[in-house]
Amino acid sequence: MTKDKKNKPSKELPIGFVDRKEKELLVRDFIISNIREIMIKYGFQYLETPSFEYSDSIGKFLPDKDRPDEGVFSFKDDSKWLSLRYDLTAPLARYVAKNYLEIPKPFKRYQLGTVWRNEKPGPGRFREFLQFDADFVGAKSLQADAELCVMISEILEKSGLTKSDYIIKISSRKITESLFKKINIKDNDQKLTALRALDKIERLGWEEVKKLLGEGRKDKSGDFTRGAKLKAKDIETIEETLKKKIPETEDLVEIFKIFKDYNFNNFEFDPSIIRGLEYYTGAIFEVNLKFDVTNNKGQAIQFGSIGGGGRYDNLVNNFGNYDAPATGISIGLDRLVYALMQKKEFKVKQSKPVVICVIDKNLMKEYINVQAILRNADVSSEIYSGEGKLKKQMEYANKIKSPAVILYGENEIKSGKPTLRNLSSGKELSIEIKELVNEIKKII
Repeated sequence: MTKDKKNKPSKELPIGFVDRKEKELLVRDFIISNIREIMIKYGFQYLETPSFEYSDSIGKFLPDKDRPDEGVFSFKDDSKWLSLRYDLTAPLARYVAKNYLEIPKPFKRYQLGTVWRNEKPGPGRFREFLQFDADFVGAKSLQADAELCVMISEILEKSGLTKSDYIIKISSRKITESLFKKINIKDNDQKLTALRALDKIERLGWEEVKKLLGEGRKDKSGDFTRGAKLKAKDIETIEETLKKKIPETEDLVEIFKIFKDYNFNNFEFDPSIIRGLEYYTGAIFEVNLKFDVTNNKGQAIQFGSIGGGGRYDNLVNNFGNYDAPATGISIGLDRLVYALMQKKEFKVKQSKPVVICVIDKNLMKEYINVQAILRNADVSSEIYSGEGKLKKQMEYANKIKSPAVILYGENEIKSGKPTLRNLSSGKELSIEIKELVNEIKKII
């Protein structure tokens, strides 16, 4: 008889999730530091909300069935469903309603946080990603909408882009609302399906979007997406309207005037900008990168949108009768980092430790003393913690790209002079411990 082999867990990640390495994270930290600096300058307050919310707080993403698992990751806790947040806007609306009497109006908040989307992933689109949001709540003035566009432009340029690298595309939900009235769409689910279809124009093109506006579309993998089931003549009307040069709405005229006052001109009116979320009520904007990047297949592609936002005057009212008109913008930080790292070479400092080799375990006290001297001088250092002789320790130091190793055996201890080996040049130097920090700083 053969014994059943124990099933081992998979080393592969679920589809739509990714491990992120140090350089990418350091670039992301650099961008986040720029964001925080600009948020303080613009007068925004920092806020953090929990990763989970009650599912009915983000109910616009939930289907009409027993388990709310479409669009969000959920589980049942006692009698109520909880869901990982899909975005940072719905939790903000809940927070504002809960603290309505205490917070200032307008309430200007920014947040950096992970969001999760239980959707089919695609190139550069993940089920888990870091998002940055900035919002005005309790602000009717369209100056708030204009300032968000100006602010996000400042963040992009401070992070290394030029004005020719990106464009803010802007439109208004009033255009699609007028269009839906014209073709007599009254059913809210049908409207939302049509909006989500139209939001894919840039990525899929009109021919594929028309399938989503009609009976539905099968993608390359064979998966079928249900369509909005609009009539052919109504689809034609939508396409003609959004392709032609239509007049700017009243809210956009005012925003463009404010742009002029800001001396901001890196934008364009594009009626095909839709934004797929249901809650937008007025001006909507999208941040698009204009340069090519290389995908994981080595193909040059236009990266397109890294985020966007718009006005959502009724969202807080889902929690009660609150006067809280609002506008906000979101940026997918992981998508922005991916694009930026292909656009320019970031000289981020990846501090690698000097490795103190273990020649004799009985000399550990001496190694700890040397390590303390280095760390007290803010020199990254470590005592080799693995097993193996000197050759293996050197292999480790080279693999982690350590700048140098310190050799400190009985002879070096007797002389009071450890040996410092520069791993770039291969040169060795026998020096007194008090000179060790200065010599290492010349290398790093």
